[in-house]
Amino acid sequence: MLDLAYYGQKELPTSLSEISNRQDISLSYLEQLFSMLKKNNLVGSLKGPGGGYFLAKDSNTIYISEIIDAVEEKMETTSCNGKANCNNSQQCLSHKLWEDLGSHIRNFLSGVTLSEVIESNDKSFIKFKEYA
Repeated sequence: MLDLAYYGQKELPTSLSEISNRQDISLSYLEQLFSMLKKNNLVGSLKGPGGGYFLAKDSNTIYISEIIDAVEEKMETTSCNGKANCNNSQQCLSHKLWEDLGSHIRNFLSGVTLSEVIESNDKSFIKFKEYA
């Protein structure tokens, strides 16, 4: 999504193979992710030659937590996945600490948009490659 927000142009499709090459991510994995992102109305797509994906809305209205939820990633920080059965069917001593941390992470990511990540970062976390 960061690659699409950075390199993509509004409603002009970017192919997954371009993203795959720039970010060194498996094309089949991207296909799975973008299928879920499309189902959750975060991206749109055009089929056929010259087709690909584009952001379904402005990057300043897409929150990181929405992306994580769309691709069905969990933000649990407890080893029991929030079920409080981490120590022989009982809550472990540090459960509340990890549960609170998970809550802070979710709250933080719910307030950060794609555009904020791109604008406020030195972009070193995005692999920038020059193509001739």
